[in-house]
Formats: sequence, C-alpha cells, structure tokens
Amino acid sequence: MSAFTHHIFICGNQRSPGHARGCCDADGSEQLRTAFKAEVKRRGLTPLVRANKAGCLDQCELGPTVVIYPQGIWYGNVQLEDVSRIIDETVVGGKVLEDLLIADELLNTKGGTIQPSSSDDSAAETGAK
Repeated sequence: MSAFTHHIFICGNQRSPGHARGCCDADGSEQLRTAFKAEVKRRGLTPLVRANKAGCLDQCELGPTVVIYPQGIWYGNVQLEDVSRIIDETVVGGKVLEDLLIADELLNTKGGTIQPSSSDDSAAETGAK
C-alpha cells in the first residue's frame, strides 16, 4: 500500500465541563471525526487519505483542532460546516485555509497567546533586557 497523501488527525480529547483549557469534543460524540471520515469515504479518497481521532493535540484553547500530515497544517476552531471545505480546498486542492490556520507562533503556547522566548524569560527573571 502507498503512503497516505493526507493523514487527518481530529482531536477528540474530553475534559470536565468548565475546564480552563477547554475541550475539543466536550460531549464525546466524535461528530467532527465522523464527518471527516464520511467525507473522505464519500469522495472516494481512501486509502490514500485517512481521518483518525487523536488524543489531546495540546492546542486546547484553539480547538477543536485538526492537523493534517505530512503537510503539517494545523487548523483551529474547526466546526462541522468546515469539513467539506477542508477536504475540497486543502486535501483535494492543496490550499491552506488562512481563516482556520493556527499560526506557527501560537502552536504549543498553552493559552493561545504568544509566549516570550526562553532568552526573554531569563532577562525578565534577572530584570535585564
């Protein structure tokens, strides 16, 4: 079998209601994953495109989160109505959707805000700049 052209990971992490970091699949219904899987199948994109549930992708404040590999495209605040557009424009058309794209500088920031670099942290701790 050939390698996947696109492997779509859909965060299915659940947290308790009111958790400070939020939750990508609050009701545990996996609706987003199910919609991606159905759309991939409907368009006959299998076996080269695969959609899977992922555990926490650690982009909680920006979720629901979807990442597409091997391209490394991170989408945030993905809703059911975005699924067909992601398949049409990104998977089939090769276009990155700027309105859903999580900016590189926001990835892994815990809170969805730009964090100072480690050198800035050191300067802040010592009072130097």
